[in-house]
Amino acid sequence: MNKKLEKELKQKLEEQKKELENQLSKFAKKDENLEHDWDTEFPKMAREATGSNALEEAADEVEQYANTLPVEYSLEVRLKDVNLALEKIKKGTYGKCENCDKKIDEERLKIYPEARLCLDCEKKK
Repeated sequence: MNKKLEKELKQKLEEQKKELENQLSKFAKKDENLEHDWDTEFPKMAREATGSNALEEAADEVEQYANTLPVEYSLEVRLKDVNLALEKIKKGTYGKCENCDKKIDEERLKIYPEARLCLDCEKKK
């Protein structure tokens, strides 16, 4: 892979990383004990609810919390892949399939710069 393309893809990955972290920070906090882990914040009202109106509002917040967990997971997985790709760029192993060790097609990387597998291995998955 030529250095110009690698630089462009690195910049794209860094932008994706910022965006993913920004999205996560709207409803979650970085876990200080686990690297690359975020924790959706449990609603404060749900912990402190008393009275029927407060309990209904707390129930709504808990439902929203439960609906947010899969979003957190999805964003975390994407962020993990982006971070892994950036680490591979540093190590000089970026653009190689993790399964068969062949070069990942540059067109694939342009579309999906955090790709870990070549198309052939991805299809077999």
